[in-house]
Amino acid sequence: MAETYGDARGPAVPIVPAVSRAGPPGDPFLRTRFALPARPGTFLRRQRLADHLDQALRTPLTLLNGAAGAGKTLLAADWAAGLRQPVAWLTVEAGDRRPGVFWAYVIQALRACGALAPGPVGCPADASRVDDRLLAALAAELDDQDRPVVVVLDEFDRVTAPDVAEQLEFVLRHAGRGLHLVLVTRTEPLLPLHRHRAAGELTEIRAAELAFTPEEAVALLELHGLVLPVDAACSLVDRTRGWAAGLRLSALAARESADPERYLKEFEADRSTIADFLLAEVLKGQPAKTQDLLLRVSVLERFSPGLADALTGRSDAEPILAGLHRANAFVEHLGHSWYRLHPLFGEILRAHLRVRLPGLEPELHRRAARWLRRHGCLPETLAHGAAAGEWDFTAGALIDDMAIGELFTGLRSGELIQLFSHMGPEARSPATDLVRAARDLARRDLGRGLARLRHAGERLAPEASGAESEPAPDVPDRAAAQLSRALLETLAARLTGCPPRAEEAARAADELRREVPAHLLDEHPEIPALLLTHLGSARLWAGRFEEARAALTAVAGTPGRASTVLPRQESMGHLALLDYLNGWPGRAERRALAAVSEAERAGLPQPPGSGIERLVLAAVAVDRHELDRAQALLDETARLPSGAPDPVTAGGRALATARLLLVRGQVRAAVEAADPSVATAVASPWAAGHEALVASAAYLAEGRPDEATEVLRRVSGDQPTCAVEAAAIQAAAGRTGAALDLLDGMRSEGPAGPGVTVRAALVRARAAQGAGDTATARRLVAQALLDARRERLRRPFLDAGAWIRPLLATDPLRELAAGWLRPGPPRRGDQPRAGSPPPPLVAVELSRRERDVLERVARMMSTEEVAADLYVSVNTVKTHLKSVYRKLAVNRRGEAVRRARDLRLL
Repeated sequence: MAETYGDARGPAVPIVPAVSRAGPPGDPFLRTRFALPARPGTFLRRQRLADHLDQALRTPLTLLNGAAGAGKTLLAADWAAGLRQPVAWLTVEAGDRRPGVFWAYVIQALRACGALAPGPVGCPADASRVDDRLLAALAAELDDQDRPVVVVLDEFDRVTAPDVAEQLEFVLRHAGRGLHLVLVTRTEPLLPLHRHRAAGELTEIRAAELAFTPEEAVALLELHGLVLPVDAACSLVDRTRGWAAGLRLSALAARESADPERYLKEFEADRSTIADFLLAEVLKGQPAKTQDLLLRVSVLERFSPGLADALTGRSDAEPILAGLHRANAFVEHLGHSWYRLHPLFGEILRAHLRVRLPGLEPELHRRAARWLRRHGCLPETLAHGAAAGEWDFTAGALIDDMAIGELFTGLRSGELIQLFSHMGPEARSPATDLVRAARDLARRDLGRGLARLRHAGERLAPEASGAESEPAPDVPDRAAAQLSRALLETLAARLTGCPPRAEEAARAADELRREVPAHLLDEHPEIPALLLTHLGSARLWAGRFEEARAALTAVAGTPGRASTVLPRQESMGHLALLDYLNGWPGRAERRALAAVSEAERAGLPQPPGSGIERLVLAAVAVDRHELDRAQALLDETARLPSGAPDPVTAGGRALATARLLLVRGQVRAAVEAADPSVATAVASPWAAGHEALVASAAYLAEGRPDEATEVLRRVSGDQPTCAVEAAAIQAAAGRTGAALDLLDGMRSEGPAGPGVTVRAALVRARAAQGAGDTATARRLVAQALLDARRERLRRPFLDAGAWIRPLLATDPLRELAAGWLRPGPPRRGDQPRAGSPPPPLVAVELSRRERDVLERVARMMSTEEVAADLYVSVNTVKTHLKSVYRKLAVNRRGEAVRRARDLRLL
């Protein structure tokens, strides 16, 4: 009976009895080389891999290939221990490179597991060679087996002799179904794998499959007594690439930490047992030149042979990197001759670099930046230039590549702003001035941005550098720098509300584009898109709607490339505001929703850009009397970064917020909110008009009609939406003639939308009703209802006042208002209650909490019981009830319940 040994952590493992026979050199066989390795108590059996190995029995050859510590040996041992057929296990050693030694141990492994009798096959007599007749006899003996034998050769990467590989291939081919060979190796074996692969005779389990999944990592950590959420395990697996030894060593160290989860998230690889493992298993076994290469490329995220040569000053990187990858030495091949280091290996090598070659790291970054610049890899050029502290070079590369627009496109803007935030005052080239100006304007730091832009302009002027002088190192290309400056000038003009400055910068940009290489403009479509967006925004602020529409429409129609997502989204938002200001709320809503969708598809942070599209949606929601939705949209825009506001955005926010407050009866707050509070070079007629309308409405609500009409002098007839609302206020103040004069004097560049026509019809209907012409009033109200119904415009009717209610109660106006402005007809079987108040002009909107309270009141619960059930105070319940009474126009609980049922709210 075989001996066994084990420990408290794992199952006993069979030990081959001592063998009296010696190997070819005359030394006794080492029986430990035939034993299955012990599995520790923390070993995790991964069923997916065990199942794959079971399926591998259908092919004669199985390859388990992975880096040191990938879990290959324990996986194979655990699987082999569960097999019913004979398993010959051999752990290969360096001495097995001699054919006689190798085959002596293979034959002894087969005899030890009972798969080979002592008689027919002899043993090699010479350590350096083996007789072909012995190999033929071995293959024939295996082919005669009733049950196939599984031969596992662990650490087969130690077999480097081509003769041994050829002999093993001979035995495998001629053993037929009697042999299933499993090679456990770090490197590619010398066998002709391509032939086995083509014939369907090879099963491969490589590094990607050996890597732990997050769920497997969680299970492994639990075996070590650690509990980690799956999301935290994902981060650990990403950092270790699912490397088994890395996970196990991390877990062992984490068990000694007071906060294991934090340790696993933040541990320093170079100060852990992982560093000891990788330095011993991978780095120290490499030749000096290979070690030097690995240390130098550790500063890179990825590298090619040419880039590695630039860092070493040699020309031998290509064979070294290919060899390291084949050897699974933690060098991963990315394709197209690019490589990267395993993340943990890279961390450890960087720390080792600082010890072995102190002070070299900045120089390596400098060399990398210049090589990458020559080969057109701008993002990595910038990263390494910044790491080297070469700010003039780094900023020059950004400007020369016409990539300054990336600071504003939302895709890499945050990353670039962060990168250049470390730029010190010692960097003084024109390129660094432009980048500083762009960074400040992107942050909406208008004071610094304008000053730095002005300084950059002075530095770039021909007289500042001399037209005939040779360009200094790291000085950007003049045309690229000037075009970048023109882009920043249009942004500055937009932020300061100065259309003339924007027009001048746009004209300069048109001329400069002819001097910039066409391929750069093709690679950076965000440059013209941003230019036109800023120009269109400046024109919109100034009330030049059709010119603004032309510029913005050109951007909105550009091809959908990733770099133009933000300009397209902003242009659509501005076009939505244009539609709203022209009285087309439905069209404005569609454009605004398209802008939101554009940003969401691209994965931009929400809300992206200026958030103008959500402000438009909020204003439309107010016009439809969807007040909770309007408030929610305004709250979303409050999350936008602080800083000097964009004038158009500030005007849009003032408009939507003031209108909402006015509807809610907070007139003084509305007046304060109506002021955009932005300093601009040119006043905006539409922003000023809406501000005047809010002030006038507030005066009227306070019973001060004279002040209300006086304020309206600031409203221009060139802004139809403002003019029609001003006419409505004049009519409400009893100045019907002035109201009609305003309507007659309106000027519009295009057809008026329902936001204008509905209000205009209601003003004229009011005038007709006041003059006793009820038929005309009804006809005009009917026209207004038809126009408003398509757009669900409820506010114009709510704002019209008491005069319209009797008209809406008559046929056919009642039917035109039914279902969207007033509740629809009663359901079959419902009988209206005598004495019940008339239905409201618009469907009542209760908040979610008000509805919760009302539902419990309907169940005859007391105020105290409602409070307890909802986990709120009694006073809170009373406040909600008061709001419900006010909205339903009732004074008692029972009336509120009946009224709510009439309105189908319960």
